[in-house]
Amino acid sequence: MASASLHYPIFGPEVSCPHCRQTIAALTLTDTYLCHRHGAFEADPKTEELIHLQSGRQWRQWEDKWYRQHTHPDGIRFEIHEALDRLYAQGQRATRVIIAHRYQQLISAYLERTTPWSGPSDDQKPCLYGLPVVFSPDSETAHRWQVINFDLEHEPGAPVHSPYSRFFEP
Repeated sequence: MASASLHYPIFGPEVSCPHCRQTIAALTLTDTYLCHRHGAFEADPKTEELIHLQSGRQWRQWEDKWYRQHTHPDGIRFEIHEALDRLYAQGQRATRVIIAHRYQQLISAYLERTTPWSGPSDDQKPCLYGLPVVFSPDSETAHRWQVINFDLEHEPGAPVHSPYSRFFEP
C-alpha cells in the first residue's frame, strides 16, 4: 500500500498562501494547492517552487516563509522599499542593503552610482534609496541565498530579511 504522503504535492497536505498567508489545502493526486481568494498554485518538485497559475509568479520557501522569485527589477526594488518602510515604522533605520547575487545582473542598471553632492566616480559604490548596496558572494552556495532576496542591515547591526508581503510580521 502506498504512503498517504505520496498523494500530496511536495510541500505536504497544506501550506500558507504566499499572498494572504491563509492555510490552503493541497488537491490530492495533483501538484496543486487551492486558495479560495487567490486561486491555484502549482508545486514544482524539480525547482521546489510554488507557482501562481494565473500570474506565473513564483515563490520559494525558507524557514516556513515564502519569498517571491523576481524576474523584473521593479519587483525586487518594490520589495526592498516595502521592507525599508516597515523598518522605519519600527523606529529603526537601515544602513546597508545586501541583495542576493542572482539578482546582480537584473538590478545593477537601476542602482544609483552618484549622489547629488558628488560627481560621477568609477569607485563610487552602488546605492539604492540612498543606501549602499552589496551583493551576496558569488561563491556562496548556501541554500538561504538561493531563496531569500535581500537582507537589510540596520543600526544595531543585525540583518533583517523580509519576505515579499504587504503585511507586518507579528
